[in-house]
Amino acid sequence: MAKLNQIIAVEKGVKSKSQQDLAAVRHGLTKPALLAGISRTYQPKDEDGEQLPPESTRVQVKAEDVLRDNAKTLTRLFDVTATKDWANCAARADVTVEGRTLLREVPVSYLLFLEKQLAELGSFLRRLPVLDAAESWNMDPSTDCWKTDPVRTVRTRKVPRNHVKAEATDKHPAQVEVYYEDIPVGYWTTVKFSGALPARRVNELLERIENLQQAVKFAREEANGGEVTDRKVGEAVFGYLFG
Repeated sequence: MAKLNQIIAVEKGVKSKSQQDLAAVRHGLTKPALLAGISRTYQPKDEDGEQLPPESTRVQVKAEDVLRDNAKTLTRLFDVTATKDWANCAARADVTVEGRTLLREVPVSYLLFLEKQLAELGSFLRRLPVLDAAESWNMDPSTDCWKTDPVRTVRTRKVPRNHVKAEATDKHPAQVEVYYEDIPVGYWTTVKFSGALPARRVNELLERIENLQQAVKFAREEANGGEVTDRKVGEAVFGYLFG
């Protein structure tokens, strides 16, 4: 008895071969000359008249044969697809992560949905903003955000100063150079806030989703490993259609 994963594996090949075979058998119907035949004989009017050989062309394509070939080709496809779809209705497995069963008796179709959604969710988690590792962060309950310790910095103002390079004489004025001196005028106390996540938290989320993705894949493989009952529907369908 075949297993569901084996049926899934051969379904694509059966579909491809069916398309090729159908294209080949239906091609003959597009050429009227292949459907036509003729037979004719010649009889001279007089006994001494010219004798001509008979002529004939055989019918090369028969519509009934094309119908039969179509039915034969599609019957295999219908049967394989029916076997897969009927088996999918019954194929189920538990999703177990780290010894804990999260979901029980999950159908294959939903396991496939979960795989797709978890892949998209994983991409989202990898783009989560992470706290700047250069800072020291603490959770602030009053704002429900992360914050740094207060950092005090000096605010300065540039004040011009005169530097006398040469004193004035009775012949020359004094040579004075202007420079600026930073004078403290106050203090800034800065606290930074962030709504990002610690790297530890992001890594934890990524590890969990990877574990769940693996568990879903295992469950799908387990469900697809169940034995299936061959379904014979093609004969009934085409027996009615072309019978």
